[in-house]
Amino acid sequence: MKKFFAFLMVAALVLSMAGCGEDVNAKSAGTMTFAQYDAANLDSEVTIEGYLQAKQKFNAEYGNTSLYIQDGEGAYFVYRIACDQAKYDSWKVGSKVKVTGFKAEWSGEVEIADASSIEVLKGEKIFDAKDVTSLLGSADLVKDQNKKVVFKGMTVEASKNSDGQDVAFLYNWDGSGEEGSDLYFNVSVNGKTYNFCVETDLCGKDTDVYKAVKNLKIGDKVDVEGFLYWYNGANPHVTSVKVK
Repeated sequence: MKKFFAFLMVAALVLSMAGCGEDVNAKSAGTMTFAQYDAANLDSEVTIEGYLQAKQKFNAEYGNTSLYIQDGEGAYFVYRIACDQAKYDSWKVGSKVKVTGFKAEWSGEVEIADASSIEVLKGEKIFDAKDVTSLLGSADLVKDQNKKVVFKGMTVEASKNSDGQDVAFLYNWDGSGEEGSDLYFNVSVNGKTYNFCVETDLCGKDTDVYKAVKNLKIGDKVDVEGFLYWYNGANPHVTSVKVK
């Protein structure tokens, strides 16, 4: 009898553990799969579900923020969704959310604009960054647009400041900024150079990544993690830099 009872307890535990797995692509009624969203026409209304991976700072002046959302098939950028501070604070990174808005495109970045609603659902997931180093410079890189990604074994290359000096980073893309401005820096792999950005709306001047980029030296070998934003080509919004 004791052996039978022990067997039942083990079986129940196994079933319980099996039920803990979450289908990260599961969608509720009326919600698009990523493939359906990807195929939808620009300016059409879309409803998506995924897991909130990052949110920009709350913009008190305009009462909005922008969100990075991902599921197991693709990723979404929700541009300037209206909110107040309390609502912003209630959107926890990792939470599953449902968003309705309109599919839009700006300089190659496909996004959800004019979002009319966001609902927090049951479920939680933080995705690991996908290694897309080998896709840099290829047409396939855009398929991972807005995902959390990592570029490994990059070399920090020189940028030119306003005085024509070689520096490891610039405040703003043209060096016109100052402390607290976005940071831009060049990195290379396999003989090709790419420009990355620490966007202060996402990672401000007090964050570890902002400080790390300011401490970079030309020639440093780095792994760079961030979200694959697009602006006339890949324009990763960096969230972590690790010097090797």
